[in-house]
Amino acid sequence: MKALLLKQYMELEYTEMAEPAIGDDDVLVKVGACGICGSDIHGLDGSTGRRIPPLVMGHEAAGTIAGVGRNVSGYKSGDRVTFDSMVSCGKCHFCRRGDINLCDNRQVLGVSCGDYRRHGAFAEYVSVPQHILYRMPDSVKMEHAAMIEPISVAVHAVNLTPIRMGDTAVVVGTGMIGLLTVQAAKVAGCTRVYAIDLDDTKLALAKELGADDAFNPKNMDVVKAIQDRTGGRGADVALEAVGATEPIKTAINAVRKGGTVTLIGNVTPKIDLPLQAVVTREIRLQGTCGSSGEYPACIDLLSKGLVKVDPFISAKAPLADGAEWFSRLYKHEPNLMKVILQP
Repeated sequence: MKALLLKQYMELEYTEMAEPAIGDDDVLVKVGACGICGSDIHGLDGSTGRRIPPLVMGHEAAGTIAGVGRNVSGYKSGDRVTFDSMVSCGKCHFCRRGDINLCDNRQVLGVSCGDYRRHGAFAEYVSVPQHILYRMPDSVKMEHAAMIEPISVAVHAVNLTPIRMGDTAVVVGTGMIGLLTVQAAKVAGCTRVYAIDLDDTKLALAKELGADDAFNPKNMDVVKAIQDRTGGRGADVALEAVGATEPIKTAINAVRKGGTVTLIGNVTPKIDLPLQAVVTREIRLQGTCGSSGEYPACIDLLSKGLVKVDPFISAKAPLADGAEWFSRLYKHEPNLMKVILQP
C-alpha cells in the first residue's frame, strides 16, 4: 500500500509499505479521508516527542471496512466507519468505570513515543480494533466524517463543564477546536457565547458559527466587555482552547465567582496561575483530554447540521501531495485551517 511516512524529522515520504496485519478483534479500514491535526504538524519537527520516526501519522480519519478479524461481529466489508483516535484497553480501572480516555494502557493512532509505535491513517489502509469503531450514515461525506475526532474533543470538554440552560459561556481561542466548542456550547444550552481571540478573521467566523459577540484583546479590555454584558458578574463558564498563561488568565478573570474554567488547550507544559483569583473567587478549574464515548453524539450532531465543519476545511488533496501541505501548514500559511488528505 501507499503511505505518507515520517522518515525522519522534517522529511515526509510518499512510499510503498506493507499492508497492516489485523488481529482477531481488528478491522482493516480503507482510508477515505484523514485530516492533518496540529499535533501532526508539531510531530513533523519532533517538538512533541510523541512522533519518533519512522512513523505513519494521522488520527482524524474515516473510511470503509476492507477486512475483518474472525472475532469481529456487526461489521462487514464495505461498511462506512470512523474510529476513535485513542485505543483503550477496556480492562483497566478507568476503562471499567467508563473513562476510556484515561485508560492506563491507551495508545494513540499515529503516535510513537518510545513506549509504543502505532501507525496511523495517512495511508491507504489502517488497522484498528473493533471496539473503537463507529458506523457512519450514508448522508455524511467522508471528509466530514474525518472531522468527528476534533468535534469529539469539543463535545467532551463541554460535557465536562457544568452548564445549565441559559448560561453564558466564554470561549478563549478560536482555532478549529475553539470554533467547534462555540457550537457545542450553544447546543448544550448556553444562550450567550462570547469568543475571544487575537485574530479578527477567526472572530468573524466565530460569529458566523453562533457566537453572540467576539472580542480581540489587542483592541479592548475583553474582561470588562464580558462583565458589561453580564450585569458585572462575568460568564458562568469559560472554555480555554489555547493552553498558555495569558489566555488562561483571561478565562479565569472572565468568569463569575463560583464559575468554571475548562482547560482544553495544552500548547505549553507550564503556566503562571493567578492562584488568589482562583481561590478567593472559588473558581473551578477542569482539565479535559480527548473524548470519552461522545462519538455517537458527535455523529448525530454532524448529520443533523447542528455542528458545521465545512468552514474549517481549507483543502482536500491526494495523499501523494501530503508533504507539500504539511510544509504549508508548518509555515503557518494564512487562512489555512484544516487540510484533508485522501489516499
